[in-house]
Amino acid sequence: MDSSFPMRKIIHVDMDAFYASVEQHDNPALKGKALAVGGGHRGVVSAASYEARKFGVRSAMPSKTAKEKCPHLIFVPPRFARYKEISKKIREIFYEYTDLVEPLSLDEAYLDVTENKKGMESANQIAKEIRQKIFEQTGLTASAGISVNKFLAKVASDINKPNGQKTIHPDKIEGFLEELPVEKFYGVGKVTANKMFSLGIYKGKDLKKRSIEDLTRLFGKSGAYYYKVVRGIHHSEVKPHRIQKSVAVERTFFEDLFDEQQVDEKLQSLSEELQNRLQKNNILGRSLTLKIKYKDFSLYTRSITKEEYFSSAEQYFNTGKKLWELRPFDKPVRLLGLSLSQLNTEEKKQVSIQLKIPFKEFEDQ
Repeated sequence: MDSSFPMRKIIHVDMDAFYASVEQHDNPALKGKALAVGGGHRGVVSAASYEARKFGVRSAMPSKTAKEKCPHLIFVPPRFARYKEISKKIREIFYEYTDLVEPLSLDEAYLDVTENKKGMESANQIAKEIRQKIFEQTGLTASAGISVNKFLAKVASDINKPNGQKTIHPDKIEGFLEELPVEKFYGVGKVTANKMFSLGIYKGKDLKKRSIEDLTRLFGKSGAYYYKVVRGIHHSEVKPHRIQKSVAVERTFFEDLFDEQQVDEKLQSLSEELQNRLQKNNILGRSLTLKIKYKDFSLYTRSITKEEYFSSAEQYFNTGKKLWELRPFDKPVRLLGLSLSQLNTEEKKQVSIQLKIPFKEFEDQ
């Protein structure tokens, strides 16, 4: 830990299988069933119930694959207006405790409760109260992570899911991170985790042995991030008025793509996922960018900007195909990505004063 930087009390609240849980709550006949929100012909899963997750069904998975993994899977169409309605109620609960709320999506947010409206010393107790109020007012469960920074709170919120919480006390951070499997580190995806495994890096203590120069050489700019967070260092403040400037989805493939049909399928899946993310937050954009990383790790990006906003997965797919056809190289592809920018989010300069006071009390659960 960096003792020169004041510690905060940060809570990360994450709703449990939010979309699927809303559908099961509103339709009791779906309770206990393997459920996927989204899907349809050539679509992707937006969310999966815990019953479906037991069979390996995950968000962003093509519906065909999901059905193969779970033949009795029930698909229901998303109802974003309903999800936004419930999300608004949940955020109102957050604001009862602090104005320092940074929503990440409809179903998760960071809260800085170092100094809070109720004058409560225990961040752990605040998280308990918030989760209880969410359940009483919506019938849904939430999980929470509590610690001294956003990274640790985010990691902690996954520990006792669903319907639980975990506090990482300042005195226990070092030991916790040393024993944490690297795939559990926020920011380490499947491909990076597999690369770490191949290098003999399985837990935080293995990662900690590597120098910042070594990690930067192996993982580029992310190397410095891994070097810091494995030591519990993460100074990013909770940003209540965070302005989103772009929304991106991308996939790295275990086997390189060679033919047009494979590319079409992946672009279709990415387009559906991008649309799902945008609908969650009522975001539109005018500039679409295709990102291609080739087998030799060379990178190519190209964009198209329109006067009107893009508004559907079909538009993303068709535009992405046009950009694909403009590519300068015909080589095996290891990564594809789509991102939307020039969004309809307002450009505002907001100044948020983070209150920094001594860390007095943390309780573990």
